[in-house]
Amino acid sequence: MAAGLFVTVVNCMDGRVQEPVSAWMRRQFNADYVDTITEPGPDGGLASNDPSMVVAIRRRVKASVKAHGSRVVAIVAHHDCAGSPVSREQHLEQLRQSADLVRSWQLPVRVVTLWVNENWQVEPIGDTD
Repeated sequence: MAAGLFVTVVNCMDGRVQEPVSAWMRRQFNADYVDTITEPGPDGGLASNDPSMVVAIRRRVKASVKAHGSRVVAIVAHHDCAGSPVSREQHLEQLRQSADLVRSWQLPVRVVTLWVNENWQVEPIGDTD
């Protein structure tokens, strides 16, 4: 297992959300490192159970948990997402469904959901803890 405290983020590939989310995760969970898994609109892909996206994300999350001992997984959605161009309300529902899916993998992790608003600020939405 790697030295230092790791957390895992399932985030959009949109570069505008990477740093605010990583900084928030490091502060919130006193983490040294953030393993970042990116896809275009991952909340939409997970919520719709897109097989290729679910398999890829699950494999990467499991690797982060096994290799780095990550105990927190955040699923992120954001304002102005090209990969999942839906309303904030629809994103929040997709986040809820995505978190349910990740919890169904029965990994030893805390699952949190985050929204990045139009000012690129992170807003916690849901938490299993």
